[in-house]
Amino acid sequence: MKTDLFMKIEETPAAESGNHVKNNSALMSQLEYSISKKIDLFKTSLPRYAVRSMLAGLFLGLGTAVGFYIAIRMQNTVPGLDKAAYAFMFSWGLVMIIFLNAELGTSNMLYTTVGVYKKKMSFSFALKLLFACILFNFIGGVLSGYLFSLTTPFGHLEPDNYMFTGVAAKLTKTTGQILVEGMFANILVNIAVLISMRMKDDTAKVLAIVFVIFIFSFLGYEHVIANFPAFSLTYFASHGALSAMTAGNVIHNLFFTLIGNFIGGGLVMGLGYAWLNNTDSKYVD
Repeated sequence: MKTDLFMKIEETPAAESGNHVKNNSALMSQLEYSISKKIDLFKTSLPRYAVRSMLAGLFLGLGTAVGFYIAIRMQNTVPGLDKAAYAFMFSWGLVMIIFLNAELGTSNMLYTTVGVYKKKMSFSFALKLLFACILFNFIGGVLSGYLFSLTTPFGHLEPDNYMFTGVAAKLTKTTGQILVEGMFANILVNIAVLISMRMKDDTAKVLAIVFVIFIFSFLGYEHVIANFPAFSLTYFASHGALSAMTAGNVIHNLFFTLIGNFIGGGLVMGLGYAWLNNTDSKYVD
């Protein structure tokens, strides 16, 4: 006959009686589900993956274009608020990306790093997916930048307008500045992504995304995908007359921004949160 003590021990759930049971992270479960969808789409329909990636470039282009134009209009009428206006309007580009399921290279730096860490994809597959995403982000961003330059708002701009001076400042930053700003920019982008995953209310998601992205945009940090439409729009709107916009400056900015973005999004946020949640502790996300 079983004693009362033995029966109590037998009825205790394993999760409560032992410290060696891996606790499930709701955040990691959501990330792994998203990773599985990306893998499936990439393998089964590369054209659809390419179009979703081009749409991300377009949506950031929309946020960039309206942000620049409002800042240009406010530059003289409400001095001092032009930068805040740009940052606020630019933020809506990421809202479009998240709600319309576009594929953004900088957020995929987090997803692919988590995918490799959790053994959901190989390192070589992660590189292919990330390369394809950024390539089609580039195509969508440059194409949208060119098309926006043909529209009325960007037809006749003064040489000292907010867009030209802002992009010129980006192109003359030092390597160290670009790396650090790129890191912080993608930390913030992926904070917005992770926060939106934890929220159920759409209004709350929008507000969280807008205010988090506002931080990196207002501070002028570097985001490689956002720079695709920003640089191309500026180049075509200025008819190539911007002195700072040389091939060397553009390549320098994009290359080191890409590295900084990966450090922030892939290593700090992706690897960091994958490691934090790979634990027997109850303290998981």
